[in-house]
Amino acid sequence: MSTVKTTNITHGSNSGTSNIVLGSDGSVTFASGAATGTEKGRNLIINGAMQVAQRGTSSTDVGSPKTVDRWTYNENDSSGAATQSRVTDAPEGFGYSYKIECTSANASPAADVYNIIFTSFEGQDLQHIKKGTSNAQQLTASFWVKGNAAATYTCELRDHDNTRFCSQTFNVTTSWSRVTLTFAADTTGAFDNDNNLSMYLFIWLGGGSNYSGGTWTSNTWHTTDNKRIGDSTTNFFDSTDRTFFLTGVQLELGATATTFEHKSYADELVRCQRYYYRIDAATNDYFGIGNIDGSNTGQILVTFPIEMRVKPSSLDTTGTASHYILRTTSNQTCTSVPTLSGHQTTKNAMLYFTKTSHGFTSGHGAFGRSNDNSSFLGFSAEL
Repeated sequence: MSTVKTTNITHGSNSGTSNIVLGSDGSVTFASGAATGTEKGRNLIINGAMQVAQRGTSSTDVGSPKTVDRWTYNENDSSGAATQSRVTDAPEGFGYSYKIECTSANASPAADVYNIIFTSFEGQDLQHIKKGTSNAQQLTASFWVKGNAAATYTCELRDHDNTRFCSQTFNVTTSWSRVTLTFAADTTGAFDNDNNLSMYLFIWLGGGSNYSGGTWTSNTWHTTDNKRIGDSTTNFFDSTDRTFFLTGVQLELGATATTFEHKSYADELVRCQRYYYRIDAATNDYFGIGNIDGSNTGQILVTFPIEMRVKPSSLDTTGTASHYILRTTSNQTCTSVPTLSGHQTTKNAMLYFTKTSHGFTSGHGAFGRSNDNSSFLGFSAEL
């Protein structure tokens, strides 16, 4: 049996303080920023295992979250098109992945075309990175991917506050594989300390020369748009056979990719509801309570389960007025879909439920109800 005696353990690339210090009493001390792989909250990504999908599990729409919470698929190719979905095809240890499937091909994208998957971060959640200081920290991204064929795509961190970019390429095969990418520390440009957008994590599935026409350098922070995509990046829209699957996404402090930090569905749902809260209701279920204001309108109060990032800026509905009911002494089918009254906060929202030409009595109590099994209300406070 061999014995190795030491008091300090560190990575060979570390020229500063030891990552781990072993005390004479048997204690173990981890240096600031040293990841053990077990700390809670080390993953900056919300819903990295694609567990929560409040809006639904499939969509052809782009530009804002449409399926998996906190994840957006966006492209502006007038010829290329894709479907996004949450599927159960996933590596061992995961229940879901986020799938992008090409439905219309375009082998020669225009210069201004982009084709991206992304998630975003508030500045107040990034302060420990110390970006823009002499003590700025590295970040390590890790995620599981696969596709229908071998391909190369680009992962990018985009500093929204200072318009700075840093990217690296990664490879995809037909089998699930884990990618790990450590991004250089950036001593230029601090993140704002507020609840607004400060950073994106982009997965580029291709783009035009406006994003790829310059001399690209891997893992270097810069400010030039046409140096954002790696030279070998595959054009996802080159074939309708193209698919891309993503799950187990983690972004953490330091130069080491630790094991994925699994969270319960309940924990992830609460984190997602800070940005989007949806009430799904079966027929005759209640959305909220309020009172009649005038002869046609009910003011209905909905209270959120957690405080949202900002007061909701939009309300999603089925788009069909008859799916909603304003009830006083009897059910009255709405003549328009519910709308935000303008009196919403980060903790609740007052909605207008309207039934014209009915003759309600102002001041009477009222309920907002569902009149269809597909009925819902969705409140958005997305970045």
